[in-house]
Amino acid sequence: MIGYVTIGTADIEKAKAFYVALLEDLGASVLMDMGRFVAIGSPGSPMLAVCTPHNEEAPNPGNGNMVAISPGSTEMVDKLYAKALELGGTDEGEPGQRMDGFYGAYFRDPDGNKMCFFHMG
Repeated sequence: MIGYVTIGTADIEKAKAFYVALLEDLGASVLMDMGRFVAIGSPGSPMLAVCTPHNEEAPNPGNGNMVAISPGSTEMVDKLYAKALELGGTDEGEPGQRMDGFYGAYFRDPDGNKMCFFHMG
């Protein structure tokens, strides 16, 4: 299904450092670094990529766009949400039960991209 999701950044090194530190607890690391495009993940799994826009215009988070990552447990949702805020992310919805069987936490990265850690079950 999904191979990777790409989000824009104004500062590739800052975005790379943010996501590598945030996702290291999930076994993620830099799998590909092409300067303006960096893919982060673990071999054989979908990746999160950050890039400076090819057209050299400002990276603008899309209204309604969001990347959701399932770290495997509600405990990891809580841990990674807190870590995102420690690394400079901003709150968009504290961890909690959203509906039967769906536990989620929402934040924006330093570039304003909306992200979610979630656990179903």
